[in-house]
Amino acid sequence: MTKKQKDVLKALEETHGVITEACKKVGFTRSAFYIAMDKDPQFKKQVEDIQEAAVDYVESQLFKNIQQGNITGQIFYLKTKGKHRGYIEKTEVQSEVSGSINFEFN
Repeated sequence: MTKKQKDVLKALEETHGVITEACKKVGFTRSAFYIAMDKDPQFKKQVEDIQEAAVDYVESQLFKNIQQGNITGQIFYLKTKGKHRGYIEKTEVQSEVSGSINFEFN
C-alpha cells in the first residue's frame, strides 16, 4: 500500500468515510482513489471497514436520539428496520418472471 493510500485512509477516518473530503485533505483525486480500490483488495477492505464504522457511528447517534424521545428518529427506525412488522408506507413486491409481460393502455 502506498503512502498516499495510507494518508487517505487516515483522512477517511477523520471525515467519517466521506470520500470527497478525505481525498481533498491529502491531494488524492477521486479517480485515483477508485483506481486504488479496484487494484488493491487490502485498500478496498480498509475503506469498506471505515465506511461501515461511519454507519455504526450514525446508527449509535440515531439510538441516542430515539432514547431522548425523538419521534422522527423512532419513525425512521421503524420504517427501515420494522418493515417486516408492517411499518411501511408502500408495499414492495418482488417476483421473478420468465417470458414477457405485455402492457396495454387504452
